[in-house]
Amino acid sequence: MTYKKRLIILLSLIGAMVLAYSLSVIFSYERSSARSSSYVWLDPKSAEKAGRILIDNTNEKFELIKKENKWFVNYYGNEFPARSLRVEDFLSFFTKRAQWPVRSASASAHKRFGLDDNAARITIYGEYSVVLDVLLGDYDNTGSDAYFRKVGQNEVRSGDSSVYSYITGTLTGWYNLRLIPGSADGSVDSSSVQRVTVYNEEETQTFTRKGRAWEISGITVENPDVSAVENYVSFIINAEGEDFADSNLTSGYNFDNSRIVIEFGDAGVTTIRISGPDEFDKRYAKVGGGGLTYVIPLWVTARLFRDSSSFELQ
Repeated sequence: MTYKKRLIILLSLIGAMVLAYSLSVIFSYERSSARSSSYVWLDPKSAEKAGRILIDNTNEKFELIKKENKWFVNYYGNEFPARSLRVEDFLSFFTKRAQWPVRSASASAHKRFGLDDNAARITIYGEYSVVLDVLLGDYDNTGSDAYFRKVGQNEVRSGDSSVYSYITGTLTGWYNLRLIPGSADGSVDSSSVQRVTVYNEEETQTFTRKGRAWEISGITVENPDVSAVENYVSFIINAEGEDFADSNLTSGYNFDNSRIVIEFGDAGVTTIRISGPDEFDKRYAKVGGGGLTYVIPLWVTARLFRDSSSFELQ
């Protein structure tokens, strides 16, 4: 074999080795980059043990606290029942592994990303300590992502900005405003209702379940519409107010003239007492012996108290 052919073969081998090495470096970098982008903020097991969440959206502060497996909104010392499913969805945002690429590891870049001391902040507490303390910064150029970093760390990551919808909406978005709170998570539904008695200033209506039908008394219904009664009972179970009212400000209202008594199959009884209208045609409701007062808009009141024609088969 001539010297020239040997040189060509040797150079070809060297070129192949260089190419193979270069490709291995590129793929190694890509795998490393993918690993650094795939990220989860909070371990799911830690999230399950969360008992307190402090939210500071720079405009106001409030906290979510868990008591006896139920979530409450603590706002300036007042506790209101929270929508547990919303809290769980909120926590799941941080426990889902997703693409969170690193954008910077320099402290000098924090202000540029809106992640200085003025940023919104979410602090999640476990049984004994903080399990996540994260700052929320500015949106990126697309508007679909935002910048995040853990308190005390310099690393900045970008990703899904939908968490902002939880912390910038109205506080009532966290409230469980169902008059029957258990209907919000499905633990109570209309199928468990055996009797509904509606008292108002004019008459008393009673709806008693008889197998798949309903027996109506107190009002005259010539041709009862079973589906209309079912829908009515379902509406009562799922009815909700639009806010909680200050009980001290509504102490002068009469809550005895209009009420709805719901009897369940497990022998439980819940009474919803509703006041007369205020100057804005809104009413207030108290449920059972609880101390909460709900603000009830006019359209909800109209559907809670119906005349006999509502139950006639058309």
